[in-house]
Amino acid sequence: MTNLLLTAIYYALYIMQMILFLRVILSWFRLNPNNVFIEVLYTLTEPILAPIRRLIDASIFGGRKGGMILDISPLIAFIFLQLMQSYLLRFIR
Repeated sequence: MTNLLLTAIYYALYIMQMILFLRVILSWFRLNPNNVFIEVLYTLTEPILAPIRRLIDASIFGGRKGGMILDISPLIAFIFLQLMQSYLLRFIR
C-alpha cells in the first residue's frame, strides 16, 4: 500500500515537471491569457512558482528594484521536483 502511494506521488511529480516545461515553452509565445488552457496551466503552476519568485526577489538575484531580467523560478522548481523524485525513488525500490 505504501509502495503504491509513493509510486503515485512519484508520477504526480513527473506530471508536474511536464506541466512546468509546457508553461516555459508556451511563455515564449504571445498567447491569449484568457484562453481556458492557459488559465488552467497557470493555475496549476503558479502555486509552485510564486513562492520561489518571492524568495528570488528577496535575494540579491532579484535585482535592486525587484524585477528579474530572466525568470529562473521554473529552473529552481525543476531541480526541486527532481530532487523530490529521486528521494522518493529510494523508498520505492
